[in-house]
Amino acid sequence: MAELQQDVVIVGAGPTGLTLAAELWRLGLHPLLLERETSRPITSRAIAIHARTLEVLEELEVTQPLLSEGLKLLGFQIREHDRTLMAIHFDGLKTRYPFVLSCPQNRTEEILRERLEALGGSVQTGCTVTGLAGGNSDENGVEVRYTREGGQPEVTCADWLVACDGQHSVVRQSAAIPYEGSDYDESFVLADVVLDWEETQPEGSMFLARQGILLIAPLPGSHYRLIAVMDPAPERPSLEDLQRLLDERGPRQHRATVRSVTWSSRFRIHHYLASTPRQGRILLAGDAAHVHSPAGGQGMNTGIQDAVSLATALREVLGGGDEGALDAWATERHEIARSVVKMTDQLTRVATVSSAPGRMLRNAMIALLGHMPGVEHLMAEKLSELQNR
Repeated sequence: MAELQQDVVIVGAGPTGLTLAAELWRLGLHPLLLERETSRPITSRAIAIHARTLEVLEELEVTQPLLSEGLKLLGFQIREHDRTLMAIHFDGLKTRYPFVLSCPQNRTEEILRERLEALGGSVQTGCTVTGLAGGNSDENGVEVRYTREGGQPEVTCADWLVACDGQHSVVRQSAAIPYEGSDYDESFVLADVVLDWEETQPEGSMFLARQGILLIAPLPGSHYRLIAVMDPAPERPSLEDLQRLLDERGPRQHRATVRSVTWSSRFRIHHYLASTPRQGRILLAGDAAHVHSPAGGQGMNTGIQDAVSLATALREVLGGGDEGALDAWATERHEIARSVVKMTDQLTRVATVSSAPGRMLRNAMIALLGHMPGVEHLMAEKLSELQNR
């Protein structure tokens, strides 16, 4: 059994873990990045990259590669079939990136991985964390036990251990850090499709219909992301299932026709928040620290921003600075995560109102707010996460 000593060990090589590892290498630190899976993701999953995320990734030099891969969405509409209730435009935002970038998560991860490797780092794949020892006090490091593919056990001792291993984080559970929240009742359909649709404006649209919500968001390469409440949802929604959702809930004047389905799935959504992102020498980032509804596309963005700011704090502490930098990071990111969870919960509950009177009131209120000065700009700022500067 090999035993190593590391300044920083990161568990999980999704967008948050890859960003943290690459940023630490850029800052002169050499973390060990462990990933359980041996194959790389091939599906799009999270697609929205907001303005604040593009800003914080500039120094890592991945913003331009992302821009070259993605599609700029200039606005977002909330609609009732052909009637626009509220239109949110991003072009008035005070940023170099006044749009939402639509880019499949698998491509985002590839760009981050390529940057990590260009800086000298790598991902240790096939490594499954099996347990921890220590780390709950500030004086001692953390012993991380894991097995490599094939069952070879290893141990490494980390000054700082960062959990970027998602909602079901082994690190968070091993450290017994409370993770509080609940699941939503509704099931959702998610699919990437090729559409014939006359509306070519690069904007996202959420349709609020009697049968439930339907989100249509353009993707690069003439593809579209569809998300809809459907209960019960089939495990693999078919072309016919998706076409029926579009016919029932989508536009009437310019109908959309599904030509092919790239992939489809069903999922349920949750909202959970860890009690703290720091417990001694164990740190939580991304979904390991907070998970919430995909409303607004905040999840991956919040995790990436966790990672960039954490890298700065870790460099300061490992360079001989006071651990107060990590306390400050934990306090700031916890409050941001709490705010995001609250906002996305409110958006989800409003969007999924099921009673007829509730839907009528909701649509009327959204239409009223859509005509009030300043509301549209405030929504654009909130979605872009520019308030997190």
